[in-house]
Amino acid sequence: QVHLVESGGGLVQAGGSLRLSCAASGFAFGDYSMGWFRQAAGKEREFVGAIDWGGGSTYYPDSVEGRFIISRDNAKNTVYLQMNSLKPEDTAVYYCGASALLSSRQSGYDYWGQGTQVTVSS
Repeated sequence: QVHLVESGGGLVQAGGSLRLSCAASGFAFGDYSMGWFRQAAGKEREFVGAIDWGGGSTYYPDSVEGRFIISRDNAKNTVYLQMNSLKPEDTAVYYCGASALLSSRQSGYDYWGQGTQVTVSS
């Protein structure tokens, strides 16, 4: 059975940092690209970034470019999201997903985690 479990969320002040983790099991993690999305209250889920199966390619939307970094450890079946210079508008539930392709589209993802809350105070 496929599981994606996010962790590392919490409350942080503006300008601070958090590192999210997403532990995967039940599928061939090393064959999948991994992505992070977020959903703020009352808003649609939005793309935060993605990393290819080998970790050699990443891409991010302008809203987080230069502040967020995605990495992965295939030996540990885990993908990470390092978030720096956090802003109140980064407050959301953060989700990881697994995709056969490097994609920014939710429809491209086969598996999803349950999410972890990140709250940035001003």
